[in-house]
Amino acid sequence: MNVKPLADRVIVRPLEAEEKTAGGIIIPDNAKEKPQKGEVVAAGPGKISDSGSKIEMSLKKGDKVLYGKYSGTDVGIDGTDYLIMRESDVLAVI
Repeated sequence: MNVKPLADRVIVRPLEAEEKTAGGIIIPDNAKEKPQKGEVVAAGPGKISDSGSKIEMSLKKGDKVLYGKYSGTDVGIDGTDYLIMRESDVLAVI
């Protein structure tokens, strides 16, 4: 992948949605929810504060993260779907 996110943005590859419930019921494709877990594949250099100092990113490549259901922007790069979002849109690191 030849895409580098700018400022405080990260590129996340969504993990696959669950195929079945905890009780063993198989979920059909049209009933699956949008995944909220993913892996960071690239992170920007960090944000520049109002005072001009650089705020380092706390996320790095390879981190598994949780994000909001409607967070980020869907993009297709080299036939793979990714999300580009701000670091602040990430809720937690798994």
